[in-house]
Amino acid sequence: MCPSPTSDLEGAPAGSPGSAAVPQHPGIAAIRTLALAGPAGAGKTSLAEALLLKAGAIKSAGSIEKGSTVSDHDPLEKRMQHSLQAAQMHLLHNGLRVHLLDTPGAPDFIGQALPALEAVESVAIVVNAQNGLELMVKRMMEAAAGRGLTRLIVVNRIDAPGVDAQALLGQLQEAFGRECLPLNLPAAGGTRVQDCFFGCSGDSDFGSVEAAHRALVEQVVEVDPDFVDRYLNDGDVPATELHAPLEQAFREGHLIPVCFVSARTGAGVAELLDVIEKLLPNPYEANPPQFLRREGEEAEPLVITMDPARHVVAHVFKIQSDPYLGKLAMLRVHQGTLRRNAQLYVGHARKAVRVAHLFMLQGKEHVEIEQALPGDLCALAKLEELHYDAVLHDAPEDEHLHLAPVALPTPVHGIAIRPSRHGDEQRLWEVLSRLVEEDPCLRLERGGDQDGLGAQGGETLVYGLGELHLRVLLERLKEIYKFDVQTQPPRIAYRETISAKAEGHYRHKKQTGGAGQFGEVWLRIEPLARGAGFEFRDEVKGGTIPGQFMPAVEKGVRQALAQGVVAGYPVVDLRVTVFDGKHHSVDSKEIAFITAGKKALIAAVREARPVVLEPIVQVEISAPEHATGDITGDLASRRGQVLGTRASVPGQIGVEGLAPLAELSAYQNRLNAMTSGQGRYTMVLSHYEPVPPNTQAQLAAGYHLKDEE
Repeated sequence: MCPSPTSDLEGAPAGSPGSAAVPQHPGIAAIRTLALAGPAGAGKTSLAEALLLKAGAIKSAGSIEKGSTVSDHDPLEKRMQHSLQAAQMHLLHNGLRVHLLDTPGAPDFIGQALPALEAVESVAIVVNAQNGLELMVKRMMEAAAGRGLTRLIVVNRIDAPGVDAQALLGQLQEAFGRECLPLNLPAAGGTRVQDCFFGCSGDSDFGSVEAAHRALVEQVVEVDPDFVDRYLNDGDVPATELHAPLEQAFREGHLIPVCFVSARTGAGVAELLDVIEKLLPNPYEANPPQFLRREGEEAEPLVITMDPARHVVAHVFKIQSDPYLGKLAMLRVHQGTLRRNAQLYVGHARKAVRVAHLFMLQGKEHVEIEQALPGDLCALAKLEELHYDAVLHDAPEDEHLHLAPVALPTPVHGIAIRPSRHGDEQRLWEVLSRLVEEDPCLRLERGGDQDGLGAQGGETLVYGLGELHLRVLLERLKEIYKFDVQTQPPRIAYRETISAKAEGHYRHKKQTGGAGQFGEVWLRIEPLARGAGFEFRDEVKGGTIPGQFMPAVEKGVRQALAQGVVAGYPVVDLRVTVFDGKHHSVDSKEIAFITAGKKALIAAVREARPVVLEPIVQVEISAPEHATGDITGDLASRRGQVLGTRASVPGQIGVEGLAPLAELSAYQNRLNAMTSGQGRYTMVLSHYEPVPPNTQAQLAAGYHLKDEE
């Protein structure tokens, strides 16, 4: 028995899209939260526009070319015709409230895309049918799986010329497993789609609808033995009765539905809205958010319940600053009911902030609301205390509550910036701080007279994920904040580490006629695994260094690590153990132990066979097949390693490899020369490796450690 394609799952709310009869808030069970993720050029913004139009949330679809879409409302986004920030939207469909997040697809802006995963139950990975599998498809699929989210693959542009949707489906299944099964199939040359879940017959452009239906049902019933027995006995189970096992299959990643659409023509868009309504989980049904109480080794998981009557727990997943409107914080409510005029605490803060205004966002439009329930996405304005990853709460026991952190890539491209007008240094720092606050993959450092990176006094160092990332930052400085700056060429974020154990000692003794300074420190250092960071241990016995001075010793050690020893880059991945020292009852002061700790660390690093590390990036290149040999040869000549090649779409080849970031400066220019302008590439940080000895010698030769007393 095959049910009607229009049948509703049991308990699904009904109503008419956008009608006045829809209540102001339909309830938690009628909330769906969905992030649109995937590579640049996949059509996420156009798909969001098509969904809004089909649901009646907008009267006509905007255009990326005209800069009139709901989500790409930033002036730079309109000019560049690419999403640069995550944008929040909402729509009503058959009595449901659907919260949408449109995320950027360029790897340089993944710091906007990954935090959006903290706010949703489901993620639609949008794939460009013409480009096939791209690096960002894999990255976002892995990130969504890591957070236990429901994953949905949406293949867009099925009506484009030369598309082989069947081959692409095979690539998806090869990359992500047999769990990737089509909920519908393209039909009539990509002008419509044929349902395969609620329907089990009909025509499609490839494959059998009946076979696709059978594969879906078999995959879903596998999670429940009772349904397996029923399927084996009856030969089929109506899709309308599979809500519970379907929900379990989503939670366990046992099913990854694939939907086909054309955002341009609207083919499959209505069907995608029905999938969101009938199949995707509401906040009650999805895996719970990964909250932790306390930090570090003391952290323990905490289950947050989607109960509107309990105390409030909400999480800030994005900060947006406007030179005129101030700070806007986008947040997800996880527990309790967030009301206008509520008094909330931000993390550990002892002073409450008042929620003067509470908004739902429709792109740049602010829709004021009275309350938000668990599952809702909303926004607060002009609260300077809020920051990315902050937890808002109204109960003292939640002050040490936080979400498990998102694994964000490390910024490795750097530029030195100084204001064109003397005296604007502090204002530049303040404006850059606002911009960096919007993107957790930007890092800001003050430049000094001797910082190992060539920055001079008055310059500020900004690190990002790539040249585009930093170029957009500079464009914002100029266009939005009207700030003229001077820059130095991109810098590489080298690191230093050690390869052996060693000990260091320093006695700081200073007598100037009055009260003196005295502090003596013995410490031991040892290497840790790559990426382990820094550990500090106090193993002093007998009070040779009084406890009140140990924070000063650690401060001095951290100063030395930040400054660098060999070539002026931060020292990482080591354990420092302070095991002995001396103090003076009168002359010992904090400054003395800061200096002693710093100089002892420098002495130890010099004896521990220090090495300079360079960032190695994973690069994925898409180019015409005829350029394969030139690309792989050039990559190898740049100290790179080719990991493999794959046929993405007819006539195109994908090359994956690893290469030192330092060797990929202006790589697009070389790629253009090898491919007649038809090649493109993406890269992300993979890991750090020691630089060749001659490179380390060059870096060390240009650095002189400043001798500070």
